[in-house]
Amino acid sequence: MVDRAPAPGGLELVRALVNTLDLRAGTDSLDTPPGRADFGLTEDTAAARELRESLRAALLAHAGHPPHRPVTPLGTLLAAAPLVVAVDPADGSAALVPAEAAPGAGARGGAAPGAGARAAGEGRDTVRGTPPADAPAGEGALLVRVAEAVAGALVEGTWTRLKACEADDCHWAYYDRSPAGRGRWCSMRGCGSRAKMRRYRAKEG
Repeated sequence: MVDRAPAPGGLELVRALVNTLDLRAGTDSLDTPPGRADFGLTEDTAAARELRESLRAALLAHAGHPPHRPVTPLGTLLAAAPLVVAVDPADGSAALVPAEAAPGAGARGGAAPGAGARAAGEGRDTVRGTPPADAPAGEGALLVRVAEAVAGALVEGTWTRLKACEADDCHWAYYDRSPAGRGRWCSMRGCGSRAKMRRYRAKEG
């Protein structure tokens, strides 16, 4: 039994992306067109899978676990999607937007002033992580959305609460809601109980 409760805010996108691979069931929803469409992907891409596993390694680190395998550091991937704060002069609203779309980036082919600030959060389904129908598609757009989610979670103080289960046959992403924030497994009744039983048997044996 795993924790399938959604993570808060934009972190649900990260949780959902990591959990497209179910190690225990042996399934990967990125293998299917509908599964890829959930993340704005029109085709199977190695970049999306690389991002997923780099995120998983970061979530394992949040729980004090080593990487599950060699991966590209998450920071290296996110560096390809730099964000800036764009402020709409019409109403003073602000949002994180890709640097190339920021107001004043016209010389680099960016949007008109104010457009980026309005577009950053428009129509975004942050609960399921599914982009609106008219959102840009592809792994580049997904990388930007993940960067936005991580940046927002850092501001809210929730980033390190998103973790990956310690169990080698699980590594399911979950949001740690424990008071002290020291959760190690996606479920104490499932992976946690099995881990404790194995340790007990090893001690007794």
